[in-house]
Amino acid sequence: MPWRGSTPVVGFDLDLTLLDARAGIRASLVALSGETGVAVDADLVVSRLGPLLETELANWFPAAEVPARAARYRELYEVHALPASLPMPGAAEAVAAVRRIAGRVVVVTAKSTALARASLDHIGIAADVVEGARFAAGKGAAMLAHQVDVYVGDHTGDMVGAREGGALAVGVTTGPCSAADLRAAGAQVVLDRLAQFPPWLATEAAGRTGPRPAA
Repeated sequence: MPWRGSTPVVGFDLDLTLLDARAGIRASLVALSGETGVAVDADLVVSRLGPLLETELANWFPAAEVPARAARYRELYEVHALPASLPMPGAAEAVAAVRRIAGRVVVVTAKSTALARASLDHIGIAADVVEGARFAAGKGAAMLAHQVDVYVGDHTGDMVGAREGGALAVGVTTGPCSAADLRAAGAQVVLDRLAQFPPWLATEAAGRTGPRPAA
């Protein structure tokens, strides 16, 4: 299958695909609990990362409070999570593999755009485009807009987004979802770890013949 355009475009999810911010997310939630007196189960939240922050906070706070709590969480994230953020194993190598085929890197994530950019800067990964506050079908709209050919993510919502956006859906079992879950959600390729992505991409690129013909 050829690329959509003259340049291959590879998209990545952020949390638990390229970025490991679990310790900092947990600390941010504990701080939010301390300020609000609401006992958010930080370990439970960290075990199911993927959806939008507001979606998760709605499990703990009344709907009318969610926007303010989300804004405060993001302030706490800058203090607790950004400094503790780490690249996921193989993240730098995965992005480098895209660059080796002269490709563009598009990060599409549920994290806010500002925090996503700051997180990527902190872990030393450069993306050509960052689209934040996207989940599931919302990710698909961003992939269509940026003509993403391949999308890599750890959550079933990522696979839904890839299929909605017309991208080849690559799942990695580095997050909360099993290989079976990812395949059921539409993954066409499932990898155990991100380190398997560069050789897979090299093989995939070798079989491509150029841009798709115009419709």
